[in-house]
Amino acid sequence: MKKILIPFIAAVILAGGYYVLKPANDFGAGKAGPEITIDVLAGQSGAQIGNSLERAGVIKAASTFINLARRDSSANRIGPGTHRIQTHLPVKEALTQLLDQKRLADQVKIPEASTYGDVLAILKKSKNIDSSARLNLKDLNPFLANPARSLEGQLFPAHYAFAPGTTVLEALSSMVDRFGESARTTGISQGYGKYSPYEVLTVASMVQIEGDPTDFEKVARTIYNRLMIGMPLQLNSTVQYAAHLRGRITLSTTATQINSPYNTYRHTGLPPTPISNPSEAAVRAALHPIAGDWLYFITVAPGDTRFTKNYSQFQEWEVLFHRNLKAGAFK
Repeated sequence: MKKILIPFIAAVILAGGYYVLKPANDFGAGKAGPEITIDVLAGQSGAQIGNSLERAGVIKAASTFINLARRDSSANRIGPGTHRIQTHLPVKEALTQLLDQKRLADQVKIPEASTYGDVLAILKKSKNIDSSARLNLKDLNPFLANPARSLEGQLFPAHYAFAPGTTVLEALSSMVDRFGESARTTGISQGYGKYSPYEVLTVASMVQIEGDPTDFEKVARTIYNRLMIGMPLQLNSTVQYAAHLRGRITLSTTATQINSPYNTYRHTGLPPTPISNPSEAAVRAALHPIAGDWLYFITVAPGDTRFTKNYSQFQEWEVLFHRNLKAGAFK
C-alpha cells in the first residue's frame, strides 16, 4: 500500500492524552526574526505571495501559506504595496501582519481639501509610483461625468498603498474607484433638488474649505440660499483656487477682480468644477443642508463661525474678524 504523507499537524496518543506534533513546514511561534519588507503586486495570487514569503525567509514553506490562504478568506484582503513583516513567522502570523494596514510602508495620504494638482505632487514623491509614463487622462473616466472631464473633487481623500511600479494613471484610477464607492454610500448620484450630482459635488468642495465640520450643513445652506436668489457666492476659496493662493486668510481687492470663471465675486452661479476633494462629511452636508435663511457667514476667530441674513450684522463681524486677525488669533 502506498503511503500518503500528510504535512499538517499530527496527533500522537500518549498516556494521559494527546501530544500534538508541530508541522515540519511551519516556524514555531515566539521566535520571529528581523523585520524586512515584501512587495505585493496588484493581482498576485496566494501562491505567488507564498513563494515570495518563503524566498525572503518569512515563512518556512510556501505550500503551508497557500493551504492557509485557501481556507481563510481574509487572505483575499491582502493589498498591494510594500509590507513591513518579520521573518521566521508561523503562516498564521504572517497573514496577520500582511493584513495589518499599519505595516504598509510608503503609504500615500490624500488629504481632505486637496486638489488634483496636490494629488499629482504627492504621487510624484512616492517611491512606489512610476511617474515616467505619459499621463493621458483620456484613458481615465471620472465617476461623475462633466463637460471638462475633470477629476477635480473625484480623487477620494484617504490612505492608499500602491505596489512598486504603479503608474500615476493607475493610482488616480484607484482614487476614482474609491470615490465611486463613497458615492454609492452617500447617495450623491441622486443629486439634491434641482442640482445635479456634479453640482452637489462642487458645492461640497467649497463647503470643505469654507467651514469647520461642525458648520458644514450651515455653509451648504448659505451657498444654496445665494444660488436660489441669483446672488454671487463671493467665496474667497474659489478665487484662491484660481489664483493659486490657497491657504491665505484674507483676499486682496485686486485678487477679487481676476478674470476667471472661478471668480465668484464676478460671476454668479457655481464655478465650472469642484475646487477640492471633499470628505464624505462635506458631501453629506451638501446633500442634506440644515434649514436656515442665512446669506452671509464669517469666521471671526478659530472655531467661531457666525451666520446671518443681515448684511449690517455681517459688517460688524467683519470688524471683529480684522481685529482678531491683527491680534494674531489666526496664527
